[in-house]
Amino acid sequence: MTAPSLADAGIVQFGTSRFLLGHVAAFVHASREAGHTRDRILVVQTSPREAGKQKARDLHAHRHYPLVIRGRRDGQDIDTRETITSVADCLIADEQWPELEQQFIEHARFVVSNTGDNGYQVDDDSSLAAVPESFPAKLTKLLHARYSAGRDGLTVLPCELVSRNGEQLLALVQELAQRDYADADFDAWLTSRCLWVNTLVDRIVSAALEPVGAVAEPYALWAIEDQPGLELPCQHPDVQRVASLAAYEMRKLHILNLAHTYLVHRWQREPHSGIRFVREAMETPEWAAELRQVLDEEVLPTLAEHLERSELEAYRDATLERFANPYLNHALQDIAQHHPTKCQRRLQPVIESARRRGIATPRLDDAISSAQSTTHSR
Repeated sequence: MTAPSLADAGIVQFGTSRFLLGHVAAFVHASREAGHTRDRILVVQTSPREAGKQKARDLHAHRHYPLVIRGRRDGQDIDTRETITSVADCLIADEQWPELEQQFIEHARFVVSNTGDNGYQVDDDSSLAAVPESFPAKLTKLLHARYSAGRDGLTVLPCELVSRNGEQLLALVQELAQRDYADADFDAWLTSRCLWVNTLVDRIVSAALEPVGAVAEPYALWAIEDQPGLELPCQHPDVQRVASLAAYEMRKLHILNLAHTYLVHRWQREPHSGIRFVREAMETPEWAAELRQVLDEEVLPTLAEHLERSELEAYRDATLERFANPYLNHALQDIAQHHPTKCQRRLQPVIESARRRGIATPRLDDAISSAQSTTHSR
């Protein structure tokens, strides 16, 4: 497939996930419709999976795709459908590297990525390969081509769920650049001419539509940590330029993610309950009340040492509203993957902080103990 002119595709997006189609691409679409943004998106398919390549071909063939928003936000029921028109085209990196490199050199202004749980895994990959395997090595090779062409730097906005994702991605690219090119001027260009931005994303995009499209919840957030010289790729009420991501990360990890993990604990206690989805748990009065008690009596009083209580309560309310979304089949079995590890990351820091403050956490203690017992019994 041959891409048309991509002169207006100033955003290069690595990843074809339904999340990005229902999150970043939707924000860019709305910003273009409002006249705030001129850039469109070039989507890049990066994995060797044939299913992923077929999705890329479908996206190339359609480009305009439906986004269905269903659920409740701020007490209002929402069920809408719109056509997203922000995608200019989609390239398959393994098959169309020269076209991708040319676009990256000539027209790119922003890089966006959401490359999955192993997206930052490099192993023995090299950016000197004809087509590197890993996302960091692909990005390093493309940045070196842009630098060698005498072009200015660009803004990198990773969306992977990794703390300080911009800083971590820069560290990986610097390591690859120093090993593969050993060019001090290129190293300096990476840090002085490019902006590496920490971001946090939050939206449940619950289903894909065939051949291209997505179903998402109304709630959305793209928090982007400010730094000198930062220009955002779009304007939207759910795209927020913030001084620090710390509060956003803390709320998401220790309220929303913690609540998901606590529901898994409750689900594992009653394996024959017949409850499969988060929304079904919230429809069960006993389960919903217990989760609310955990948040109100153990979590929020503990987090209030660091964050404003009113902000915590507002985020709690939004979280419970999202969990009760009647359109969202968010399976507890899926959330239960790596449950002991999630308990350690999401629950244990709250327990330790509560203990220092003299706050009792009996339900969180029970959840941690159960997770540890399961691990030790294997």
